[in-house]
Amino acid sequence: MFLYINYSSLKIHPQLFPSVPVLNLIRWYGLMYIVAFTVAYTVLKRVLKEGMLDTETQHATEDEVFSFISTGIIFLLIGARVFSSLVYDTASEYWRRPWLIFWPFNSAGQFTGLAGMSYHGGFIGGLIGIIVWCKCHKKPVLQWLDAMAVAIPAGYTFGRIGNFLNGGELFGRVTTMPWGVVFPDGEIIVDSMSKLHWVNIIAQRVGMNMTTIGSIINLPRHPSQLYEAVFEGMFVFLILWQLRNKRPFDGFLGGMYAICYGAIRFILEYFRQPDAHIGFRSTVQADADIALNTSLRNISTGQILCALMIVCGLLMLLYSYIQNRKHV
Repeated sequence: MFLYINYSSLKIHPQLFPSVPVLNLIRWYGLMYIVAFTVAYTVLKRVLKEGMLDTETQHATEDEVFSFISTGIIFLLIGARVFSSLVYDTASEYWRRPWLIFWPFNSAGQFTGLAGMSYHGGFIGGLIGIIVWCKCHKKPVLQWLDAMAVAIPAGYTFGRIGNFLNGGELFGRVTTMPWGVVFPDGEIIVDSMSKLHWVNIIAQRVGMNMTTIGSIINLPRHPSQLYEAVFEGMFVFLILWQLRNKRPFDGFLGGMYAICYGAIRFILEYFRQPDAHIGFRSTVQADADIALNTSLRNISTGQILCALMIVCGLLMLLYSYIQNRKHV
């Protein structure tokens, strides 16, 4: 009996129309980004109708909301790409040749798109975009920030679903849970006796045929993309949606979003495998395997960024509270 799910058995192809010329450029991942932005825009229109963006002297319009989210998306994509390229580039390739950050072709001239986006970079870029738009249109930054904080997690859900549909990215660490998924690009190279030992144990537990295990083995992984879609996306959205009409001051939802997302993502990082070329940023074991969760003190890059995000959220709450007290 197999105690895992084989991704290939789900018959999900990263491309929507893999056998149709031209249309085979359309990927689930890109489509989910479009869905994500559409959902976020829909939520913003809803809070617009509820009067969340109105002031005593101004009534916000749907055109302003569209302009607002469009600006935020542009800055978000720029921030996500730049941050991913510069922070996660251990070879310093993008630091030496920064024009490649937005170059969608490989060295052979093949179109690859802009592979590599960082959520935390998108968060910073989107925040800058919100501030820039509000300053240019003379809108209260904290009020519009709250509205965006409600909309973001609803759309984020579909972004992470897109990661899952893409097949071989952001998968989790090895697991023996029955919902573990064998991803196409989740191979483990068995290059030591200690690794061979735990690989054999897990393979036996999930019912894999031991005779097929060689120097490379593909074990079940946590579907961490779906964990993030549910908890960082829908769960955070439900919390902020319930708080949208109960916020004690403008900026409250923005701070709460940063805290909630940062805390939940920090926990879920224990189920997600860190980038292979970076590994752990802090660890109690020099040879700690990134495919396993052997200690809570093995800290990834994402967890460090999430801890900073929580601190920023707390500072945002404090700043928003002080600013609102000034206008009371």
